Amino acid sequence: MFQKVLIANRGEIAVRIVRALRESGIASVAVYSDADRASLAVQMADEAAYLGPSAASESYLSIAKIINAARVHGAEAIHPGYGFLSENAEFAEACETAGIVFIGPPAAAIRQMGSKTAARKLAIAAGAPVVPGSESAIENAEHAKKTALRLGYPVLLKASAGGGGKGMRRVDREADLEAAIRDASSEALRAFQNGEVYLEKLVLEPRHIEIQVLGDRHGHMIHLGERECSIQRRHQKVIEECPSPVMTEHPELRERMGEAALRIARAANYSNAGTIEFLVDRDRNFYFLEMNTRLQVEHPVTELVTGMDLVQWQLRIAEGEALTVRQEDVRWSGSAMECRIYSEDPEQQFLPSPGLITRLREPAGPGVRLDSGVYQGWTVPLDYDPLLAKLAAWGPSREAAIARMRRAILEYEIGGIRTNRAFFAEIMDDEAFRAGELSTAFLEEFMGRRRVLEPTGEMEAVAALAAVLGRRAPSAQSSLGLTSRWLESGRESLLR
Repeated sequence: MFQKVLIANRGEIAVRIVRALRESGIASVAVYSDADRASLAVQMADEAAYLGPSAASESYLSIAKIINAARVHGAEAIHPGYGFLSENAEFAEACETAGIVFIGPPAAAIRQMGSKTAARKLAIAAGAPVVPGSESAIENAEHAKKTALRLGYPVLLKASAGGGGKGMRRVDREADLEAAIRDASSEALRAFQNGEVYLEKLVLEPRHIEIQVLGDRHGHMIHLGERECSIQRRHQKVIEECPSPVMTEHPELRERMGEAALRIARAANYSNAGTIEFLVDRDRNFYFLEMNTRLQVEHPVTELVTGMDLVQWQLRIAEGEALTVRQEDVRWSGSAMECRIYSEDPEQQFLPSPGLITRLREPAGPGVRLDSGVYQGWTVPLDYDPLLAKLAAWGPSREAAIARMRRAILEYEIGGIRTNRAFFAEIMDDEAFRAGELSTAFLEEFMGRRRVLEPTGEMEAVAALAAVLGRRAPSAQSSLGLTSRWLESGRESLLR
């Protein structure tokens, strides 16, 4: 068993990993930048290592600094969390060269699946259906035009590396293609240091469903079912759930998608936790989208429904243990969903709202889980993704999970900054959402029909009043001036 593990991340995922390590009797080392000196993860970890300035490029993205911190503190392994260096094959190789265990898949698997064009080829070879698209990165404008003409408009430009909606553009006509390529490539280069983009046929209003896989270093691999991730803004997930409503009606679809996911993962010689993402059209045809070679932000819903601790299994697999769970042992109980709580303002096009948290009351009770990285008195920085916490709720049925989530949202209070909590409460009350009528177009359609919640209790009344006052007089901490500074910094989200 490891004696000490360094966590190469920040925020709520760093806190989550600290807790997992403590449960296993493993000492933890947090890393931090100037902006995170007083972070919750730093306070909770057994040791902490300073990396440098707030800019991610000089701290959380510095391979040399993180490897050196692990050496200085005597860490035998590094857990990368998600985002930052979690899907960086060079980082995984640097860990190996330094004699430090990388808690994740082999570098070769990261490299192969990190290129979406290479991953498409592998999926095709494994017999998995893929969205029609280009087989390599776009070489020039002429190549793009010919490919788009073959696929038929609308098409989707996507970054070959990374995720989280970065470097992604919908193109409906040839006249817009060249400008879209420039924009997508430039954004991809900033986010992932790789400006390559490729084209896919746009599948209209699909469901976004992913399959969680788990494999050891001895050739054993299982899947833990699906997560419905269709509710997205700007191609980034905001609500996830397990099981998917469509799987409840068509359980054979889970079996077919699970088998396809396992074929792809095996073809990549994959080990540790990973996620195969698919699009599912209205006729329940599914298509391979990409693989995330790391722990997912939304992993709590799988844990709540299966009873398996994915971070603990990541540690055990990295230590060389074999999986003791067979595919036939995996069971799904009840329903769980997760809302990503961001410091952002839904009434201002979801613009970030950094600042001081002046009040915090967190929800609790049976079936409620909160993975949080903040506390009262903490200042949410401008420098990173504005994710504060992940609120998850479990119930014996989807209806019970929704009711529990709605209750938890209304109990959750965060003062001093804007958040998207009240927005999620509206979605929980939406008829289409409650009916499970989901697609990647859901949020756009919802914004067109949404209404402000009628207050039915003290907390709702306060939330409604705050929303009204906020629209009339934004606070200094969430002013457009601060928001502009955040956007101009170019420090875009690294999450998927």
